[in-house]
Amino acid sequence: MSDNIYIGYTFEVEPLQPATEILIAELGYAGFESFVENDKGVIAYIQKEEWYDAILEDIQILNSSEFHISYNVEEIAQTNWNAEWEKNFQPIVVDDICTVRAPFHKKPTTKFDLVIEPKMSFGTGHHETTHMMIQHILKNDFQDKSVLDMGCGTGVLAILAEKVGAKNIDAIDIDHWCYLNSLENVERNFCKNVSVYQGDATLLHGKAYDIIIANINRNILLNDMATYAKCLNKNGILFLSGFYENDISIIEEECQRHMLKLKETIKRGSWVSLNFFTLD
Repeated sequence: MSDNIYIGYTFEVEPLQPATEILIAELGYAGFESFVENDKGVIAYIQKEEWYDAILEDIQILNSSEFHISYNVEEIAQTNWNAEWEKNFQPIVVDDICTVRAPFHKKPTTKFDLVIEPKMSFGTGHHETTHMMIQHILKNDFQDKSVLDMGCGTGVLAILAEKVGAKNIDAIDIDHWCYLNSLENVERNFCKNVSVYQGDATLLHGKAYDIIIANINRNILLNDMATYAKCLNKNGILFLSGFYENDISIIEEECQRHMLKLKETIKRGSWVSLNFFTLD
């Protein structure tokens, strides 16, 4: 089945920056969903069913004379992901407080230790959007809050939400592999308050949350914003990411339409993450 196969592009980039950052941004627009940076460039993954022969034609940086970028391509079965993961993944530390690592890495000394095995699911903390969402969670009050992690990927944000004190967390992803992977990671981190579901925003009917985390692409966020706003309790908080700096105005406009006010913006590379709160 094609949903068990990914296409992996291994890019070697000279010089690394800002070319790698630009390359990841353009690949993200093209549909690539997971990235692992290394000292030579980046490895980018896309589901085979989303891939097509001319997918790199609109990646403008590949035609730039300022950088030298070469690549090779291979198909990667889900069953081979563990080997890819161990070969390319290194632990990350966010703000010296939270470590995201694989099961085979040494236990860190940071306050929060998240053990994540992605198996092709998006959300290891390496990508800018996940990293910024972790920053939002670390600096805000989640104690005894009800939380939704929409588009949960690996479940990493839902897991961290529990570790910082949230009492009821729903983690939802439309992708079956993400659903299974999140279940595994929730168990791996001994979480007791995280419930994982497969589906989309239609699952939110009648639900209410103090905090909603949505790290998804811009179009889905815009389409589902009314639902998020309806599900937020009074004095609720909405954390958004999965889009670029030039998307802020259209995201903010849609949020204002639903009585949500922008409080904070975090930028990392070409990506941004926004913190909104409900107006009385």
